Amino acid sequence: MGEKNRLVTVAALQFACTDDVSTNVATAERLVKAAHQKGANIILIQSSFIDTFWFTSQELFEGYYFCQAQKEEFFHRAKPYQGHPTIVRMQNLAKELGVVIPVSFFEEANNAHYNSVAIIDADGTDLGLYRKSHIPDGPGYQEKFYFNPGDTGFKVFQTKYAKIGVAICWDQWFPEAARAMALQGAEVLFYPTAIGSEPQDDGLDSRDHWRRVMQGHAGANVVPLVASNRIGKEIIETELGNSEITFYGYSFIAGPTGELVAAAGDKEEAVLVAQFDLDKIKSKRHGWGVYRDRRPDLYKVLLTLDGSNPVK
Repeated sequence: MGEKNRLVTVAALQFACTDDVSTNVATAERLVKAAHQKGANIILIQSSFIDTFWFTSQELFEGYYFCQAQKEEFFHRAKPYQGHPTIVRMQNLAKELGVVIPVSFFEEANNAHYNSVAIIDADGTDLGLYRKSHIPDGPGYQEKFYFNPGDTGFKVFQTKYAKIGVAICWDQWFPEAARAMALQGAEVLFYPTAIGSEPQDDGLDSRDHWRRVMQGHAGANVVPLVASNRIGKEIIETELGNSEITFYGYSFIAGPTGELVAAAGDKEEAVLVAQFDLDKIKSKRHGWGVYRDRRPDLYKVLLTLDGSNPVK
């Protein structure tokens, strides 16, 4: 008997945001439909959660990335998961096009707030929720002011086309997160993102570092990986004056050995598409031995913060 062929086509979208929700939503919808026309089954835009809007897109795609500032007024943009208008709208779009759409949003859960993503299957079904686990805090990226650390743990979702793992932005720097999703059977990893320049240091450019880290996740776990980031300059008024970030795009799709399959630049709107044979990759993953030869009994040090031996 020959090898099976289970093909999936993934897409990453990249665009610049304005601070007008309707404009950004229209752009996102246009690009989702463009990706669908290119045959995409699972579509990643840049991650978002501002206001009530949509898509798994660059982080906070419905408006400017507001976490440059610490302002109480931005909490008004959070809404509960159940009945969230963005999720409902994306369920309709996913069903119409027959595509999978992770929907990023700013979640209010009583007195807690999360940077969350709901996974919408190709028939419009809401498969569940992931809450961002790693919350950054630094100049220009002051997310700890707004978000509680996620409490869902890393999850894998069985969609119509593939088992997928979805994490958010700062999560992408942690190999433990990628491995946790891969161990649960993720066949493709997705990382919606908002990252760019550092307001405190004009000379710091993390673009190549950012990409190489995630290529390593793909290669170490022998799974394809899709990362989507925004482009453009965004200025937010803060309590200390204006803060400015130029988002560097560089969205990409990596194959199961970490190779770049498709890549965008730092200024252009883009729709990246790549097709993978999941059963062929599965055979490669099993044959390579990285899961067979794992030694979880020796990894207890990972449960510590300082590298000391944990209590037995």
